[in-house]
Amino acid sequence: MNSLDADLVIRLNGLSGNIAIFDDLMRFVASDYLMPLIFSLCMLALWFSGRSPAERAKYQLATLVGISALALSNIAVWLINITWERPRPFIDHGDQLNLLFYPPTDPSFPANPVAIGFAAAAAAWSVNRKFGWWMFAAASLYGFSRLYAGVFYPTDIVGGAIVGVAVFGFTSYLRRFLEPLVTTFVRLMRGLSAA
Repeated sequence: MNSLDADLVIRLNGLSGNIAIFDDLMRFVASDYLMPLIFSLCMLALWFSGRSPAERAKYQLATLVGISALALSNIAVWLINITWERPRPFIDHGDQLNLLFYPPTDPSFPANPVAIGFAAAAAAWSVNRKFGWWMFAAASLYGFSRLYAGVFYPTDIVGGAIVGVAVFGFTSYLRRFLEPLVTTFVRLMRGLSAA
């Protein structure tokens, strides 16, 4: 175990228990509901963005690639988890941590919620830099809240971010080969008035 990694999570988690309202805020941000809902709404907003038909098509393609990247990020994290089952910080250092979140049972590395958040943020950033930066900030806050809560190490967060962005890059590259299928799907959605 990397002592710096452990030391950082212990120090950051050690800030908890001092200001109850901040702890409550971090629990809310770290929950399984708030940030996934925000990322979903952002992807929905991205789907309906664009002033002209050409710009809208660009946003919709980015949304489809982003949703595909979310799914593939989950698969990538699962593949890493079955290869290396890194214990969570509260398992290795439970006596030194104040767990602010329920104890997840899956491996720690890489942080799956962060991978998903960064994949969605990369999709947004690919078509709208300002919106993308806000999503990257939200994904980073999500990761920090899980670190603060004592359920991830810092390298889990960094690993999750790298997986999310890398999988988005791979999905963007793959889209070129599936272009006719993707374009047909977008046209079908337009025909159903969902685009």
